[in-house]
Amino acid sequence: MTQTISRPHILMMSEITADGKLTLRKGASSKILMKYMAHETELLLHTTRAECDAIMVGANTIRIDNSFLTVRYVKGKSPLRVIPSSMADIPLDANVLGPDAPTAIAVCEAAPTERIAAIREKGASVITAGKTHVELPLLMKILKENFGVNRLMIEGGPTLNWHMLHDRLVDEIRLIHLPFIVGGADTPSLVGGMHINSEDEMIRLDLKKFYLCGSNLVSEFDVLYTKA
Repeated sequence: MTQTISRPHILMMSEITADGKLTLRKGASSKILMKYMAHETELLLHTTRAECDAIMVGANTIRIDNSFLTVRYVKGKSPLRVIPSSMADIPLDANVLGPDAPTAIAVCEAAPTERIAAIREKGASVITAGKTHVELPLLMKILKENFGVNRLMIEGGPTLNWHMLHDRLVDEIRLIHLPFIVGGADTPSLVGGMHINSEDEMIRLDLKKFYLCGSNLVSEFDVLYTKA
């Protein structure tokens, strides 16, 4: 039986090209492609952020994109920004450590104390969730019980997306489809991580809605997990 943990409802939202890519190439910012989203879709993205208690992206995404992760194009409160960074090595000049919205950096017990202190000096909260790496189920439990996060939004990247799905933590997926093909064998796609060995390991989705938002197709899925 799969153990049920106390956690938020989790939505994964991302823009992807027609061939499932997140960026032009490995190491490139996703902002390059996001600027081609229709204005209506930008409003959808920021409305979704405003509807959530927290928003989470991986530390590598912060290094590459250096996003603010705030609500800007619609009225609403910016959510808590959550960044898993096991060794607390997030850049101290990152925009998410600015005063625009509250931020929590998730680290492990092995993270250097001087890095943790430097993050706290920037005004961010530090959550310890795991001994040698951030354990995402534990982080979700802490966010729910200690920070009052009932609805969380993930905006990637591919490694975080993989681990969240692998740990069976994602409830919904919302994709903004961009009418481009970029190619590239090593260009980041929606989900990275390990290869699967058989079709039994595929994570199945139930398409529940699709619609045009401006000039962009948006598709929405529920995530279906087989019983362990």
